[in-house]
Amino acid sequence: MKQVLVMVLTLGTVAIISGGILSRVNAWAQSLITANLDATTEQAVFMVQPAGERYEKVEGVDFTVYRVFDSDDRFVGYAMVYEGTGYQGTIRLMAGLNEDLSQIVAIEVLEDSETPGLGALINEEKFKDQFKGLVTSPAITWVKGAAPSMPNEVQAITGATISSRAVVDIINEGVAELRRSLVE
Repeated sequence: MKQVLVMVLTLGTVAIISGGILSRVNAWAQSLITANLDATTEQAVFMVQPAGERYEKVEGVDFTVYRVFDSDDRFVGYAMVYEGTGYQGTIRLMAGLNEDLSQIVAIEVLEDSETPGLGALINEEKFKDQFKGLVTSPAITWVKGAAPSMPNEVQAITGATISSRAVVDIINEGVAELRRSLVE
C-alpha cells in the first residue's frame, strides 16, 4: 500500500511539473505564432493586391477585411480574409477584390490541412491563377473535366473536387457577406 502511494505521489508530481512547463512554453510560443500570422497576413495583402502600398482595416465587419491603397493613396480595392471547411479541415484564404467587389484580383491560401498531392494543390499557382480577373456576379462556379467557358468559372482540381469547391464556396460566401456589410 505504501509503495502504491509513493508511485501515485511521484506520478502526480511529475504530471504537475510537466503541465506547468508545457503551459509556460505554450504562453511563450503563442506570441510568436501571433506575430508570424500577422506577418503572413500582411504579406498576403500585397500578394492579392499587387498595386497596393498601404492598407487599413475595415471596421464593422465580422471578419477581417482591409481597404487597400496605391502609392498615390488611391483606393484600389479590398483584401478579404475568409475561411470555411475543406475536405480535411479549415481552409483560410485571402481574396483581393476590386473597388466594387465585381472582380477578383487574386487569391492566396493562408492556411489549410488538405491532402498532400491532391487537395493541397489549391496552393499551386495553376489553380490560384484561375481566379485572377474572375467576375463575382453571378456567383463563382466550378467545372470538372472541362475548361471554364464562363467569366465566373474555374476548373476543379482532378481528384480534389471537394477542396476546389470549398475554395469557391469560401470566396462566394465572403464576397456576399462583405457586400451585405458594406451596404449596412
